[in-house]
Amino acid sequence: MKVPNGFQFAGVSAGIKPNRKDLALVYSVAPCSAAACLTQNKARAAPILDVEKRLPASGARAVVVNSGNANALTGPEGLVDVKTVCEAVARALDVPAQSVLSASTGVIGHRLPAHKIVAAAPALVGSLRPEPEQAAEAMMTTDTRIKLAGRSVEIGGKEVVIAALCKGSGMIAPSLATMIAVVTTDCAISPPALAGALSAAMKKSFNALTVDGDMSTNDVVFALANGLAGNVQLADPGPDLDRFTAALSAVCEELAKEIAADGEGATKLLEVRVTGAPSDEVAIDAARAVAGSSLVKAAIFGADPNWGRVLASIGARAGTCGYPIEPADAKVSVQSMDVYDRAPLAHETSVLKARMREPEVRVAVDLRAGKGSGVAWGCDLSYDYVKINADYTSLIVPRPDGGVAKDDRLANYSPTFKQQLLVEALGYIRRFTGTRCVVKYGGAAMMKESLKKSFCDDIGLLRSVGLRPVVVHGGGPEITRTLEKLGSKPEFVDGQRVTNASDLKVVEMVLTGSINTDLVTLLNQEGGQAVGVSGKDGALLRVRKLQSEGRDLGQVGEITRVNKDFLEMLLTQGYVPIISPIGIGEDGQSYNINADQVAAEVAIAIGATKLIYLSDVPGILKGGELVEEMKAQDLAAHVEDGTISGGMTVKARSIFKALQSGVASAHLIDGRVPHSIIGELFTDKGVGTLISR
Repeated sequence: MKVPNGFQFAGVSAGIKPNRKDLALVYSVAPCSAAACLTQNKARAAPILDVEKRLPASGARAVVVNSGNANALTGPEGLVDVKTVCEAVARALDVPAQSVLSASTGVIGHRLPAHKIVAAAPALVGSLRPEPEQAAEAMMTTDTRIKLAGRSVEIGGKEVVIAALCKGSGMIAPSLATMIAVVTTDCAISPPALAGALSAAMKKSFNALTVDGDMSTNDVVFALANGLAGNVQLADPGPDLDRFTAALSAVCEELAKEIAADGEGATKLLEVRVTGAPSDEVAIDAARAVAGSSLVKAAIFGADPNWGRVLASIGARAGTCGYPIEPADAKVSVQSMDVYDRAPLAHETSVLKARMREPEVRVAVDLRAGKGSGVAWGCDLSYDYVKINADYTSLIVPRPDGGVAKDDRLANYSPTFKQQLLVEALGYIRRFTGTRCVVKYGGAAMMKESLKKSFCDDIGLLRSVGLRPVVVHGGGPEITRTLEKLGSKPEFVDGQRVTNASDLKVVEMVLTGSINTDLVTLLNQEGGQAVGVSGKDGALLRVRKLQSEGRDLGQVGEITRVNKDFLEMLLTQGYVPIISPIGIGEDGQSYNINADQVAAEVAIAIGATKLIYLSDVPGILKGGELVEEMKAQDLAAHVEDGTISGGMTVKARSIFKALQSGVASAHLIDGRVPHSIIGELFTDKGVGTLISR
């Protein structure tokens, strides 16, 4: 993400939260026009009470944000602590105290340990860099990932950059602002014009967002503009201000969707698009009513195409607000499938349910009552949302030094929950101890940071219950992007990448030099005892050139032998081998190998009990519906009759060979869902497709 001229960012641990960054700083080398949109909650936190008197204004230089403590409902001392924090950061930056703004997020009702922030201020300023990632991390509370967005726009012949970072996951409800965000730009713009642009951007972004209908005491969106782009200052309405506002709105919209997708306990992003409303305002309000409905959200979580709840939500909002809307006249579609058009429509329920298992669910409603349109974003309502928020304050304990800690030990939960969890867990531990499994890691699970983290957690958990995992990774999308940047167009034949000698160097660089190294680092950060190996190391994967009818695939190989002794040595010493699918031929040349085939051959060689494939589909689908269990002969039949086709064919044939060669079971699961490996293996009714021998 491109950063505007003159902005720097920092994130450090001040000790408010144990073992995590909790103090963020956004700083401009030049004075800024500043504006903010604030929560409408009457129980406003001390930083909000401070900011509302000071903005919009000129001369701002920095925003300091702490997480772990909301400094809300803390009495007069809360405002004293805000002043103390701003003055300390100002001293460290050598700027006026009135040029520093602040925000807080975390637990309500605990006094802010301002002395910790004062002590950390010099280190915070000393770690300023032009990259925003560390600051975004320090702002997080129940977020599972950092949230960044940016755009560039030409204003008066100058390139203007807008970049924003935010946090938000729970206590998200539409009303002016819905989380903590800091928008930075090098645009020259007056404070009133900036305030107007920011307010306009809220309407179709953060104000169209709802996670749980609860508005925080601390919600704020800051905007800082330092003018270093060199454009003529924007002050009056006109095309340039319109372009700036549109770009700012696009940044805010992207962040709003990120927050919805990362809602507490969320498994799916929900997008509700309403057209044909009496006005845009009515359309957005109706869309928010649907996105915020607990019944709709629960149906989305369960992949239940209950379109009646959609119209019931709109009808309730129309009735209470007096909107001239007749829901019975509407048209409704879910995942682009029409389900209602002035009457229920026949549709393939099984197909729609399968589509609703995707990470993003889209609902569209045409009210046929005007020309207004609007979009709202939300998320599903999962079991985890209740767990997170039911336990939130009961597990928060104050520390003697003024900070807070989370004591989420199992002992603090209800007896029934503890008993059920422990009985099930111990049963699986007994079942899995001493067995081996091979995991093929690929697709979206490799692309998103939050999914990478959950995958590494899962591998660690497998080790902890006695499994001996081996990971074989792919890297197709990254290889394709790298080759395209170098001007090479990717080509595939029957799911196999055509790989010439020059392309192979790039393939090996990406697979072994980048992906393998990064994965090993992530796993070892969690104590995973991972060791990265190429198929060339120790002649682990011996191959011959793959022959294809009518086409030379280049440096593409098929496995002739797996060095079982090498893997046995690593496994017996407690290591987790991470295998890059590059093999060595009898001719001494390197060959690219399909990772699905490598996983199957490795599973056969080490006598694995389980073979697991992470893919970008829920599992094997028949008629659009997930097939939860099948036998090996059924899998072969599905390949023959065309039910399984395309890239899935290679996986299916690899699985069939592994099962025929002694592997007990194979699991095809959705890598786009966090902790899907655990959900598949550690439940009697899994989340993907189980294929048994």
